[in-house]
Amino acid sequence: MNIRKSMILFWVSIPLLMVAQEKAKGYELWYGQPASKWMEALPVGNGRLGAMVFGDPNHERIQLNEDSMWSGAADWGDAVGSPEDLAEIRELLKAGKNHMVDSLIVARFSHKTILRSHQTMGDLYIDFQQDRKFENYRRSLSLDDAIAYTDYVSGSNAFNQKVFASHPDDVLVIELETTDAKGMDLTLRMDRPEDAGRKTVTLSNPTPSEISMKGTVTQYGGKKDSKPFPIDYGVEFETRLKVVHDQGTVTPQSGKLVLKGVKKARLFIVANTSYYHGNQFVERNEETLSKVLARDFNQLVGAHKKDYHQFYGRMTLDLGGEEQRKLPTDQRLERFRTGKEDTDLAALLFQYGRYLLISSSRPGTNPANLQGIWNEHIEAPWNADYHLNINLQMNYWPAEVTNLSELHMPFFEFMDRVLERGKNTAKQQYGIDRGTMAHHATDLWAPPFMRAEQAYWGAWIHGGGWTGQHYWEHYRFTQDKEFLKNRAYPILKGLSEFYLDWLIWDKKSGKWVSAPETSPENSYIAEDGKSAAVSLGSAMGHQIISEVFDNTMEAAKILEIDDDFVKEVSAKREKLHPGVLVGDDGRILEWNEPYEEPEKGHRHMSHLYALHPGDAITVENREAFDAAQKTIDFRLQHGGAGTGWSRAWMINFNARLLDSISATKNIRKFFEISIADNLFDEHPPFQIDGNFGYTAGVAELLLQSHEGFLRILPALPTPWESGSITGLKARGNVEVDVVWQEGVLTRLTLKSPEKTSLKIKYADHEAEVQLSANQKITFDTSLKQLN
Repeated sequence: MNIRKSMILFWVSIPLLMVAQEKAKGYELWYGQPASKWMEALPVGNGRLGAMVFGDPNHERIQLNEDSMWSGAADWGDAVGSPEDLAEIRELLKAGKNHMVDSLIVARFSHKTILRSHQTMGDLYIDFQQDRKFENYRRSLSLDDAIAYTDYVSGSNAFNQKVFASHPDDVLVIELETTDAKGMDLTLRMDRPEDAGRKTVTLSNPTPSEISMKGTVTQYGGKKDSKPFPIDYGVEFETRLKVVHDQGTVTPQSGKLVLKGVKKARLFIVANTSYYHGNQFVERNEETLSKVLARDFNQLVGAHKKDYHQFYGRMTLDLGGEEQRKLPTDQRLERFRTGKEDTDLAALLFQYGRYLLISSSRPGTNPANLQGIWNEHIEAPWNADYHLNINLQMNYWPAEVTNLSELHMPFFEFMDRVLERGKNTAKQQYGIDRGTMAHHATDLWAPPFMRAEQAYWGAWIHGGGWTGQHYWEHYRFTQDKEFLKNRAYPILKGLSEFYLDWLIWDKKSGKWVSAPETSPENSYIAEDGKSAAVSLGSAMGHQIISEVFDNTMEAAKILEIDDDFVKEVSAKREKLHPGVLVGDDGRILEWNEPYEEPEKGHRHMSHLYALHPGDAITVENREAFDAAQKTIDFRLQHGGAGTGWSRAWMINFNARLLDSISATKNIRKFFEISIADNLFDEHPPFQIDGNFGYTAGVAELLLQSHEGFLRILPALPTPWESGSITGLKARGNVEVDVVWQEGVLTRLTLKSPEKTSLKIKYADHEAEVQLSANQKITFDTSLKQLN
């Protein structure tokens, strides 16, 4: 390279290096090369609208998503089967004919249809005129401002790209800029994958600087009973791209845009669907786009950052190790996998989980699905739908404790719809005239019905019951009595009503028992030595029913309700079969009988629901507490927690068991086998629940409040020797800041919006404290008040 060119590169590189150094002060993911595959791309989102950014300087791909891209409609009914079918199945169970029941429950009650898949909205491709050599490359995602950056030098010129999804302006923004006086020559095009060989979109240029991509979400590759079952209707949509540039030309060309000599180009992408706007979705795009174009660009960026930061900025986490930020994220991850410590990477992944929830769940949107909103498929793994046997719930575990309560609302809005339809399921399918329920999985259209091709993974009735916990926990964290009265209590009452009429009397135990039952996705060895799924009672079923009854009664007490219904719940709860039974080997039984399992290391640990996310198993109940630990040990000895979300659940179990050593091991294992280069969790394949479960687990290691008091640093991992966290939320609507050094608490700060009293515990110290409204109170190592 000649001296002149070298000097030019030097001076051009200085601002890029300054930008990199400035960004390194906060949490970010960054890489020294473009993404070569989807699981290396970086996600942006505004709750509804999202994108995956690859950062390719020559042939950029920005994969697009919108949360209502589903086939079909709410037209498949709510139930299959009849109360007579239920009665027959129960008699067969009592007679010990488990295998017959496994077949019959599917034949009589299951729709056995695909649950329609969430689908990609398509792709934007940015093709430069010729492949260019580039250097000083840096691709990053700032968690501080929710912007994806791509910076590089080509020839003697700097190039940069910024991508963000604005919630206040409801637009995806891409800015391309260069120092090259000649500008950039490139082509913009959009497309969407075919659906079973069929084209899914039409492309046009509504104006000389726009691309319109219109289509209908279909699913021709669907199957029913393993036979073709095409869905030729669904959500209609338009994705509209608008280019604004400062020099050069933009020319439309058969649904594409050709840009010549532009120094700066700003691409604005709006997208809307018939799900949200009926047949007015195109007009909605035009309205949104006109408002965006009327705004100053700096105001647009500022509004985006302000909106995002109102959520993200509520919490900080510092675990030390900032010196590792000078390394690219993929190198840090590989380094961690070889045994080197990186506490700052653990903190980065924690904040990344919060970033992903902010980006995929906002009031007014659909809830985060199995992949959040980021999905490149027409038929996604497990349909990227809403699984109610842990996955959707795990997505929202961090919502309350990491100070993002408002982001829980899409969950409630969605489950309100599911459980409204579940009233029909209860009546038509099971002959229960009051109350509501939901099964194993659902989708955008909120069906509550059973979908199972095999009993062990679909014939489960507690999807509604588990989600009821979230309504109650939202109240416990926020103390929002209006929410309790108008939202939570009606749901809890409906769930309790269903269970009151669902339970049957078991003469053998002298208890009320739930039947037919399964333990999600697991099976047991029946008396004939063969695997079976359906049983007379299960641990998880009874734990959930117990919890629903208890939460309903506690909510009624707060609301000063003492009617015949509450008395009925109390009476049945008293004689409900216990959900936590310790077997002769010291482990918690997964079913009512001590069955052997064909898969001893099963990924689900359903019989530990009462430990987490429930709260019935605590250290005060020593027998159950120790049995839970033995149950976990047994699972892990046989290869359990192999999937990403399962390992994340294990970290939460470790926290509840006050086991920092095991938590340390499982955090390391999570990074070793379950985290992709872009820090997405892998089942495998990608499932976002593991990201959210990890973030919740970290919070649980540092603060617990489920026992009726605040337990500070209950299971601090050994490598996190010194650190601090601010903005954690405890039940009772208390905000908590913690500082520790050399593994010992040095400062605890509490703040409540209302005057309140509470109990706090740290190590061997206990204190009863009084908090005044909106006044921070600080304590030392021994919980002595300092101000």
